[in-house]
Amino acid sequence: MRYKLTLLIIFLSLFGIKVQAQSSYQIARLKYNGGGDWYANPTSLPNLIKFCNKNLHTSINKEPATVEVGSPEIFNYPFLHMTGHGNVIFSVEEQKNLRTYLLGGGFLHIDDNYGMDKYIRREIKKLFPGRQLVELPYSHPIFHQKYDFPNGLPKIHKHNGKRPQAFGIFFDNRLVLLYTYECDLGNGWEDTEVYHDPVEKHLQALKAGANIIQYVFTE
Repeated sequence: MRYKLTLLIIFLSLFGIKVQAQSSYQIARLKYNGGGDWYANPTSLPNLIKFCNKNLHTSINKEPATVEVGSPEIFNYPFLHMTGHGNVIFSVEEQKNLRTYLLGGGFLHIDDNYGMDKYIRREIKKLFPGRQLVELPYSHPIFHQKYDFPNGLPKIHKHNGKRPQAFGIFFDNRLVLLYTYECDLGNGWEDTEVYHDPVEKHLQALKAGANIIQYVFTE
């Protein structure tokens, strides 16, 4: 990840964009327009960060930031997380900003919290015209970091009862965008009293999330 972040900083310096120097990484929740609840699952990222810092020995700031899609501030964060249930709209300028971030070394994880699917697929097509979301095979290293998931993503909540799937957008063989669908990782990361998930489900979700973090920060 340090290599990717260095590439991001060099790339952005060409455009006169200043990136904050940080002794530890901070990840951010992506705030978007369109009416969808970008603020869903408020305890999810803090819980995932705590789990990663304890079990992966990462040094991620325990407080995630919130950043708007069109803001130059997104370049301060190597990892963006996006979730919600409803509509998503990226303006032309937001598309340009986010695409520059992703192609320059950044990473976006989108977690469908049930109801976002048809909207986010539309916006991804605008973000990367001519590119298709590709389903990640179970052999992909994102499923085989510290925690092994031989059958891919765990199923945390039922939703439509479909199998959980992980889709990606690749550039130069680098995964720049991960879309997790019919899995509900973010709900699984929440405080256990929110959904009253069994402890094992909660741990499955956190371990799968930790694999994503580890993959992005080390591969």
